[in-house]
Amino acid sequence: MTDMILFGVFPYVALALMVGVGFYRYCIDRYSWSSQSSQFLESRILYWGSVPWHYAILVILLAHFLAFLVPTGWGVLLGSPLRLYLLEVTGMALGLCTLIAIVLLVVRRIMNPRIAVVTSPIDWLVLAALLLQVATGVYIAVTLRWGSVWYLHTATPWLWSLVKLDPQVQYLAVLPAVVKLHAFNAFLILAIFPFSRLVHVVSVPLGYLARPWQVVVWYRARVRS
Repeated sequence: MTDMILFGVFPYVALALMVGVGFYRYCIDRYSWSSQSSQFLESRILYWGSVPWHYAILVILLAHFLAFLVPTGWGVLLGSPLRLYLLEVTGMALGLCTLIAIVLLVVRRIMNPRIAVVTSPIDWLVLAALLLQVATGVYIAVTLRWGSVWYLHTATPWLWSLVKLDPQVQYLAVLPAVVKLHAFNAFLILAIFPFSRLVHVVSVPLGYLARPWQVVVWYRARVRS
């Protein structure tokens, strides 16, 4: 019963919140739809945390998505032991990169009083959820080897069952607790996504494509002698 609630019901609740609240916020409070960057308060640690985080997490998410979207092709890719080994090593390296980056971002907000003041409770919740997600992901990669293979036979069919509105939670029920936590926390991040500054990741400035050219003229006042 617990597995059905966590992995058969909650994913739909999380997606409903993400879409519904996100759309409502965009329509009602569009000015809050931004990253609310704190770069002007501190930039050095932000650079070393934010840049590695964005590049590494994008590659990791892409790998997860491809394994879900084209499991047959992903399985063919992993058919060679050498490719499987290289993919596992690359995944671990990227995971460690994201872990170090998110730790830097968390420490930055804790240690800098000016940034801590402008950090809301939802920001702390998002950072905690992201840190937990990355930490469990790295732990799974290190302790439960060849995850890129068994992911195809557990998470992928479970996710597809959600798409088909026929949740098959037995695929996750047999997995270790840390994997279940990793899967649940992923949907928890989606649930809190529209309430946080993370919404900026889905902002696409399409309006700029049709905006007329803006002419900027520099004017220097003459100094009378």
